[in-house]
Amino acid sequence: MKQSILSLFDIQYPIVQAGMAGGPATPELAAAVSNAGGLGTLGAGYMKPADLQAAIKTIRETSDKPYAVNLFLPEEFMEDRAQTEKMQALLAPFRSSLGLEKMTGKKEHQSIFQEQLQCVLDAQVPIVSFTFNAPSDELVDLLKGHGVRIMATATSVEEGQKLEALGIDAISAQGSEAGGHRGTFIGEAEDALIGTMALIPLLTDAVSVPVIAAGGIMDGRGIAAAMALGASGVQLGTAFLASAESGAHPLHKDAVLHAKETDLRLTKAFSGKMARGINNDFMKQMAAVEDLPPYPIQNAMTSEIRKKAASEGKREWMSLWAGQGAPLAESRPAREIMNHLLKEYNEVISQMKPF
Repeated sequence: MKQSILSLFDIQYPIVQAGMAGGPATPELAAAVSNAGGLGTLGAGYMKPADLQAAIKTIRETSDKPYAVNLFLPEEFMEDRAQTEKMQALLAPFRSSLGLEKMTGKKEHQSIFQEQLQCVLDAQVPIVSFTFNAPSDELVDLLKGHGVRIMATATSVEEGQKLEALGIDAISAQGSEAGGHRGTFIGEAEDALIGTMALIPLLTDAVSVPVIAAGGIMDGRGIAAAMALGASGVQLGTAFLASAESGAHPLHKDAVLHAKETDLRLTKAFSGKMARGINNDFMKQMAAVEDLPPYPIQNAMTSEIRKKAASEGKREWMSLWAGQGAPLAESRPAREIMNHLLKEYNEVISQMKPF
């Protein structure tokens, strides 16, 4: 029997709020979800050390419950100067339209992971979750030596088995329906687009550690389905995107609340890494572009465009990350979302009858 994530993380309900980096997963959202009995997560992938320290302090001032910090594990990448210059030329019209200067030279994209990790250790964060790669043996030993519980993302059975062999405490199984960036680290992301309904039973049969279902789960029905498939818990991101505590841009929230199921697309246009979001003009214009620079190079090159577009209210040039279940999102406080999820789940379970 797999250990329950309730005892593993010392939480009341097996609901994990996804670590949506870049703004949505604020310390206020993490604290609200944790206070409601789930596991709130701070999306710290892009946070500078000082900002991360302040965010952790905010969580601790507003909640005495367990919480997690999500970090991006560094990846190896190669920079092709000709490829970069080609992308600079393609992005020039967007920059010009926004009043940004022409991009020249190399864009900085140095990892600050080690500094972030030190902040987490210094603050004695109880749970850390990773995506984009598998942690090294040394990193796992370091965290466990500090009493930290570890989650990591898998998009295939092979990845899940590798994470288990490394000693990960729980695996977040990211189905293809999930919003935001894919966490694939073995093979190509295009080959690991396995739907949540298929991935969960395959992975739970293949590993002995708890599997947390992620991707397309928006309500009590989805939670019940994931648990029936063998998941020990669920991870929800898009369900909290439009919440009162979410730090998503108002245009992002509005796009999620008015999205149709046919609006969601997978793209590498914004960051060079495959991600699911709401289709817009930037994604359409970049769809035909081949040989994009890899993450984090492309991400750094489009950063100013996305930020300036957000400040000027141009949602067509913003990265509007969201999962396939976006049409089910609601705008309400996180505690109300949690209460509604639990109510729906219990209603679904009570109505289930054997054949």
